[in-house]
Amino acid sequence: MSFVSPDLIRQRFSRAMSDMYRDEVPLYGALMKLVEHTNAQVLADQPELAAHLRSTGEFERLDLERHGAIRVGTAAELATLGRLFAVMGMQPVGYYDLTPAGVPVHSTAFRAVHESALQVSPFRVFTSLLRLELIENAELRAFAESVLDRRQIFTPGALELIDLAERQGGLTQAQAEDFVLQALETFRWHHSATVTAEQYRQLSAQHRLIADVVAFKGPHINHLTPRTLDIDIVQARMPVHGITPKAVIEGPPRRQCPILLRQTSFKALDEPVAFTNQPQAQGSHSARFGEIEQRGAALTPTGRALYDQLLNAARDALGEFPNEANAERYNRLMAEHFVAFPDSHDELRQQALAYFRYFPTPKGLAAKGTLEQAASLEHLLEQQYLHAEPLVYEDFLPVSAAGIFQSNLGDAAQSHYAGQSNRQAFETALGRATIDELGLYAQTQQRSIDECRAALGV
Repeated sequence: MSFVSPDLIRQRFSRAMSDMYRDEVPLYGALMKLVEHTNAQVLADQPELAAHLRSTGEFERLDLERHGAIRVGTAAELATLGRLFAVMGMQPVGYYDLTPAGVPVHSTAFRAVHESALQVSPFRVFTSLLRLELIENAELRAFAESVLDRRQIFTPGALELIDLAERQGGLTQAQAEDFVLQALETFRWHHSATVTAEQYRQLSAQHRLIADVVAFKGPHINHLTPRTLDIDIVQARMPVHGITPKAVIEGPPRRQCPILLRQTSFKALDEPVAFTNQPQAQGSHSARFGEIEQRGAALTPTGRALYDQLLNAARDALGEFPNEANAERYNRLMAEHFVAFPDSHDELRQQALAYFRYFPTPKGLAAKGTLEQAASLEHLLEQQYLHAEPLVYEDFLPVSAAGIFQSNLGDAAQSHYAGQSNRQAFETALGRATIDELGLYAQTQQRSIDECRAALGV
């Protein structure tokens, strides 16, 4: 039996998801066009960046970049999602606790883990599980649990195809096509709520995100994210296109050598909703929005520690949640503090602050067999037998994710939770351990070094 590569199923699914979301949220289409025009301009203005993207294989995948985000309510939903994503070659990478920022969820990112698979399709889904134990009102908590226990977010066809893929080790062409259609239904928007208007109000009063997870038939995709090469240009141009951006760009400040992840978004749409006791009346719900990301170098544990230190110092100096009123001061504080973070690829590499991929040069390949067997990596770089390119950060940042959530839920939705991070409970619900993202970057870097040594015969 001939099976379709999970990477190609993932690629097909991400395109289908993008088409569906563009139909549901027309402003997303405007955002995609803005990002496309911005990327074309940046590539035309910076030929050295275009050359860098081509040398690493990033150029071809630029237009494929997507990440989505969903929120589920039960352990069973999370576990089945894990099985659904596995059919597409996606594994749970990283654990993110958003409760310190006032968002009652913890999360992981389902994505491909090998660089060759990421080149085919870098699609990721940031997946959050509602922490029902953080609902203080016991009666409301029991009600939320009962509503979630009654719903089924997967079609019978999707469940059958997940079972089939697990039994036979993959899906045929026809089965894969059907799987994409069936899986897509889990992420579709539903205008009809599963609760009354008053029950929705009570859930929303606890936290707007709780209402978003509990009150609907399924975990509608709440955003998809194209990748831009210059997020500051997109942020400045959004209002010209009738799109209102959030007040501040999340993540590190603008740099010569981008690091980690920078994100911005437009405000969540107010969408009509029919409640169970008012099927003809139109209430409203806001959850779905548009987001843009700019990805930079993946940082080592040393680099992440420095990033966290500088970010925390800037936020402590600000003394409050970043918002429209303090956006200018926050940006200034971030720029001032991040002067301490080296801003050249050579410094990032030499100080072991970021991960890199290594590539043999034509000069190096021509010298194969004549090089000193014990030649150091540094020597091979100095002699231009190798060149190094930073590894793209494929994951997320807890503070940034919380900032995006908060800006779209409204600052008033910010809460304070006494609960502690509970990775063990999340992984128990998922049915497996999450993967350490830093370990994946270290493995990719080492693989590239091993391949270079083999190519150069050293």
